Amino acid sequence: MNLIFKNAVIIDPKSPHHNKAVDIQVENGIITKIGTGLDAAGFENIVLDNLHVSKGWFDSSVSFGEPGHEDRETIANGLDVAAKSGFTAVAVQPTGIPVADNQADIFFLKGKAAHTATEIYPIGALTKGSEGKDIAELFDMKNAGAVAFGDYQKALQDANLLKIALQYVQDFDGLVIAFSQDDKIKGKGVVHEGIVSTRLGLKGIPALAEELQIARNLYLLEYTGGKLHIPTISTAKSVALIREAKQKGLNVTCSVAVHNLLFTDEVLTDFESNYKVLPPLRPEGERKALLNGVLDGTIDVITSDHNPLDVEVKVLEFDLAKDGTIGLESAFGALGTLLPLEVIIDKLTAAGALFGGSEHNITEGATAVFTLFNPAVEWTFSNADILSKSKNSAFINQPMKGKAYGIYNRGKLILNA
Repeated sequence: MNLIFKNAVIIDPKSPHHNKAVDIQVENGIITKIGTGLDAAGFENIVLDNLHVSKGWFDSSVSFGEPGHEDRETIANGLDVAAKSGFTAVAVQPTGIPVADNQADIFFLKGKAAHTATEIYPIGALTKGSEGKDIAELFDMKNAGAVAFGDYQKALQDANLLKIALQYVQDFDGLVIAFSQDDKIKGKGVVHEGIVSTRLGLKGIPALAEELQIARNLYLLEYTGGKLHIPTISTAKSVALIREAKQKGLNVTCSVAVHNLLFTDEVLTDFESNYKVLPPLRPEGERKALLNGVLDGTIDVITSDHNPLDVEVKVLEFDLAKDGTIGLESAFGALGTLLPLEVIIDKLTAAGALFGGSEHNITEGATAVFTLFNPAVEWTFSNADILSKSKNSAFINQPMKGKAYGIYNRGKLILNA
């Protein structure tokens, strides 16, 4: 497939064409020429309104249903959703049935994405069955292609087990993901503990439940060394703890979910279960601290934390509904209402380096791996914009700014028609 992307504004600080409107000529998956007025026989011209191009976006936390919950989402459709949402790569959580806790499960995930435009980077379970009792087969999974190890939305309550994991993975440069929540302090809480939870009569989750375990995990990291990633933080104190740890020189990174940047717990007034997420939505002061953490570089990555759930577990009384929202389709547009474009692109691409992906800058001679988007279009997210099999979106009727056209990767052009 030989293509010329016409009049595309390149957003890539490492490219000599950064912030310039140019034509990008791609031949057999390689960028062969960048300039203006390009024209070549046998090349198809791609012309899109206000076209912008950046390095391919990488989502650090995506869940699919397959294997075991194909009714929620299949890998094939999930990767197509990711591509049409602008993501050339996704780190997939070990949430299937069975949990991806061994070499065969990692091979299965890699095999399902062998010929897709969006690449899969599997996260292996840190403990067998994600049950928090015994360390899983980490080295075997690393050899099979796992890029990190963590138990999705399950915090490791056994501090010694996390210590052992952090020590063990250093032998093969492994990355441990530590979702941080003290389950005893969380108790039966379902929303942030505060004024809104009291007003609604819902059991609260104190911010302390997250912060206490982050502090513990950072102490363990300081003792053991190694690499630690703390996903989807949600409080001001969490940002401060991680900022301090980075200043000490600890090898720690963290992410925040789009919905925690956009919403506060005030949206819970109608008991809409699509707003039930983990960690929970917090008050405005916490949300602003998260935004500041993104802007000052403390927060390394923004994730959609895409989690498709069927109506049987989501459309229930608020207390009983499962935590999670889909977010791939709405991620870029929601962020466009919050942050400068170059910050958004930086935080949507940073996970590539974190999870071992190759960096493909937009320069002549480089492999073509990029995302196509319009950063200026304003629109409102609706059910019609949901491409996932599951429809549990917290972003319905939310104003958006910016929209992904699709991606070019692995010699394939995928556009969101």
